[in-house]
Amino acid sequence: MINGIKLASDLEFTGERFVPGIAGEIAHEHWHRYAFARRYVGNKRVLDVACGEGYGSALLAGVAGAVKGVDIDAGAVAHARNCYAGLANVSFAEGSAAKLPLPDASVDVVVSFETIEHLPRADQPRMLAEIARVLAADGVLVMSAPNPVEYSAARSYRNPFHLHEPDRAEIAALLGRAFPAQRWFRQRRYFGSAVWSEAPGDSVETWSGDAARIDPAMPPAAMYFVVVAARTQAALPTVGVALSLFTDRAEAELSRIDAQAAEVMRQDTLLHERDAQIARQADHVRHLEDIATERDAGLARQAAHVRHLEEVAAYSERIVVERDAQLADANAARESLADERDGLAQALGSARHAVAAQSAECDRLERAIHAQERIIAYRQSARWWFSLPWLRLRLWWQRVRGA
Repeated sequence: MINGIKLASDLEFTGERFVPGIAGEIAHEHWHRYAFARRYVGNKRVLDVACGEGYGSALLAGVAGAVKGVDIDAGAVAHARNCYAGLANVSFAEGSAAKLPLPDASVDVVVSFETIEHLPRADQPRMLAEIARVLAADGVLVMSAPNPVEYSAARSYRNPFHLHEPDRAEIAALLGRAFPAQRWFRQRRYFGSAVWSEAPGDSVETWSGDAARIDPAMPPAAMYFVVVAARTQAALPTVGVALSLFTDRAEAELSRIDAQAAEVMRQDTLLHERDAQIARQADHVRHLEDIATERDAGLARQAAHVRHLEEVAAYSERIVVERDAQLADANAARESLADERDGLAQALGSARHAVAAQSAECDRLERAIHAQERIIAYRQSARWWFSLPWLRLRLWWQRVRGA
């Protein structure tokens, strides 16, 4: 809500312009600039150059007489007109910062925060010349720009929407053509402790130190420059402020930081637990490595034993081959001997038959000899001689009968 107006959320945050609802330091930085500028716009005619979503113009309208917001983005202008239509002293128009759609000397105060760096270098002098044109003679300019030394170089960061980031000397020179009277402020996120007086009007003190030493605090290096400028010293507002602090009403950023710190502590605890677990795992890994080493040694011994067994197997295979060859030779010799034995057996059988035949023949011859011997002996006897004529007569008679 701004001045009773509910903020719309139809614009996407791209990084080129701030949109309400975005949390973090960017919200503090943008809101603080408009809060700071309110002291210069009371009952004044105000121009907000590059007003974007329009929330800043609405914030200024709470104390200003009338506020005109100008932005080059037609979508942002349409959004602002719709979102802040309930504020009677705020209006919005489409236009370039280098060619403002306002008549000469028509406003008392111009605010332009984080705008100049979005223009090409050649258009930056035109922007400041246009601001000078629309400002009244005693008008005041309140503007901001990033300090490229801290914003970009120190962080090794490049914002893709920044076309040229002028440094302090270049900004001073650009302003010096139309606004030689200048009061510079440094803006940066600042963390510390606040002891706040409940009595209004007390002075401000700032300290910096540690357990060993306390000194007056010096302004930190500017992340952004905020400049209040006018044509003359007389036109430059005399109401100044040495220190301006800002926090969001709900202290959401502090809560976010505390939540981040709690999360860091939680993550740190988890990290310690993880480190302890990793240490345990490392011990277990070393134990496993020892086991693996022993296993490898055992495997090496087994491999050597296997190689020995393979050698024995190879030797056994050679022995088996040689034995098989010898068995084959022995079988061949046995078969040859069997053949010879069979041949000899056949020859022996034949010889036996021959011997048996010869023996039978010998027996026959021997019987024949014995018979001859008996015949001879008989014929040599007297009986033979007496019976011989009768034998011859019988044979003759047989032949006669047979004839």
